[in-house]
Amino acid sequence: MSKIAEAFANGKAFIPFITCGDPDLATTAAAVKEAVKNGADLIELGIPFSDPTAEGPVIQGANIRALRGGVNTNKIFDFVRELRRKISVPMVFMTYANVVFSYGTEKFISTCREIGIDGLILPDIPFEEKDEFQPVCRKYGVDLISLIAPTSANRVGMIAKEAEGFIYLVSSLGVTGERSEIQTDLTSIVNIIRENTDVPCAIGFGISKPEQAKAMADIADGAIVGSAIVRLLEQYGTDAPRYIGEYVGKMKAAIR
Repeated sequence: MSKIAEAFANGKAFIPFITCGDPDLATTAAAVKEAVKNGADLIELGIPFSDPTAEGPVIQGANIRALRGGVNTNKIFDFVRELRRKISVPMVFMTYANVVFSYGTEKFISTCREIGIDGLILPDIPFEEKDEFQPVCRKYGVDLISLIAPTSANRVGMIAKEAEGFIYLVSSLGVTGERSEIQTDLTSIVNIIRENTDVPCAIGFGISKPEQAKAMADIADGAIVGSAIVRLLEQYGTDAPRYIGEYVGKMKAAIR
């Protein structure tokens, strides 16, 4: 069984997203530790990329700050090796195909296995092209996380049947970012997912408030929050981890 299943084993999962190296890797490490201490069940770590097409302005800004600070894939791998000495919850990388290709697909994914990364999210790879990565991911026991969006329509069941780790259900059209309300009929999408797989499903994009997290967790198996956390890093810099811990604690309490 995938280690990612542990995140969903004790009720609804709360999954924070943090961009590695914003503003520096020491702050990222502190933020992850505070998130876990306050109830995060799985950590989604962003590897910065110069053209993050799925991201809104907040996470785009984090990517720019991290890259300007000199963060690269090798530094992030070393960072995770060190982080794994303290953190046992499942962790996944979120990045883009070019990052993996340029590093070397097999080298990248085998290193993920070595350092304790449990899954990989590549939002710019459509379901029909996942065979570029999935055989290598399976070879090394790294789950390739499937995304399902409101536009997936008649492909939802097909994607769900082949899903591994967990399904990332995108709540809304567009890019990442906080939204005042989420109007997509997510319940019907989750129903189709559950007809086709037992793999857990977490909803992300647009969630920032405890009541939103609860509403999403009531529909699915967990909630993913990125922009609201990255905004705290933008606002507080190296002092952000304690604010992130407080925020994660409130969000986790809301979905329990």
